[in-house]
Amino acid sequence: MAAVSARLAGRRVLLVIGGGIAAYKALELIRLIRKEGGAVRAVITAGGEKFVTPLSVQALCEDRVHTDLFSLTGESEMGHIQLSRSADLVVVAPASADLLAKMAAGMADDLATTLLLATDKEVLVAPAMNVRMWTHPATVANLETLLRRGVSVVGPEEGPMACGEFGPGRLGGTGGDSGGDRRAARWRADAGRAACGGDQRADA
Repeated sequence: MAAVSARLAGRRVLLVIGGGIAAYKALELIRLIRKEGGAVRAVITAGGEKFVTPLSVQALCEDRVHTDLFSLTGESEMGHIQLSRSADLVVVAPASADLLAKMAAGMADDLATTLLLATDKEVLVAPAMNVRMWTHPATVANLETLLRRGVSVVGPEEGPMACGEFGPGRLGGTGGDSGGDRRAARWRADAGRAACGGDQRADA
C-alpha cells in the first residue's frame, strides 16, 4: 500500500466527469486521490453537470473546474491542450457509453473529448452504465478499441443499479458501501500503475 500511495503522492490527476447517475461518486474519488497525496483538476461534461455541480467539485479539488471548450480565458492559452499536458494521469469517471464511443471514434466535440484526443498521458477509464448498454456489441467493440490503444480500464462492478436492474455496470472502486475498502485499494493500485506507465484491464 505504501508503494502505491507513493505513486499517487505528488501526481497531478485530470479527472473527466462524464454524464450518468454515477457522476456523484466522482466526489468520493476526488477525496480518495487527494487522501493519497495526489492533486486533482476536474473537467465536467454537459451530461455530468446534470448530476454534480462545478461548485461542489471545485470545493473538493480546491482548483478551478473546467466545463466549456470555448471559454475565452482558457482557450486564449489553448486550454484544452494545456489541461491534458499538465497532468500525469487522465481519469474518466464515470465513463458513459456515449463517452466511450466518442473516445473510440476519436471525436472532439466538447472540452472532455478534445483534451482526451490531445493528451499523450496515460488514460484510465471507469465505465458506468446500464447493464444492457455495457454488454451491447457496440460498447464491447469500443472498449476493445480503447484497450488496444493502451487505455487502462477499471470495473465496472456487478450489483443493483439505479434503473432497478442487476448486473455489471456500476462505477467501481470508490468505496462507500460493503467491500468499499477493497475497491478503493483497487482504485489506488490501478491509478498508481497507470500513472507510472502501465496499462491493464482490471475488473472489480
